[in-house]
Amino acid sequence: MVATLIEKHNAQVEWRPFYLRPDTPPEGMDLPDYVKSRMAQTNARLKQMADAAGLEMVFATRIPNTRLAHEATEYATQKGKHFEFHRVVFDKFYGRGEDISKWDVLRDAAVQVGLDADEMQREVEAGRHTVAVNNAVQEAQQIGVTGVPTYVLNDRYAIVGAQPYEAFLQALEQIAKDQK
Repeated sequence: MVATLIEKHNAQVEWRPFYLRPDTPPEGMDLPDYVKSRMAQTNARLKQMADAAGLEMVFATRIPNTRLAHEATEYATQKGKHFEFHRVVFDKFYGRGEDISKWDVLRDAAVQVGLDADEMQREVEAGRHTVAVNNAVQEAQQIGVTGVPTYVLNDRYAIVGAQPYEAFLQALEQIAKDQK
């Protein structure tokens, strides 16, 4: 859907990190039963949306710690491969159920998009992207982000959660009206 917005509406997309569960330990944690229960209806809707788009959707039973993935994504951003890397990591987690807190998964994503996996791991392990990621997470908190994904359009309109394409079209129409 994001690719369609970019192609059809010349949208400028900037992915930013956010820790949905910042207290997740480095090794991850099992998804609590009450969360699984609460998410059942949402997951059914997401599965329908994925099926309609011809995408695989796997629902995790463990919550990974996403710090490494966010910092690896920042590395990819610095190398001009943000969108491509984010897309592969997203597919690994949501489409295949892979643990994106593991270096083998992130390194494979790097290779898939033409990045140097060794350099990426060295830079992330050296903390070269920690401050940038922490600053972006803090900024998201300051503007009121509480869920993922959250799409902010024109610094004014927020679309929270996986929404149909039509929700974005309505927001773009509202933006166009406001600019008149």
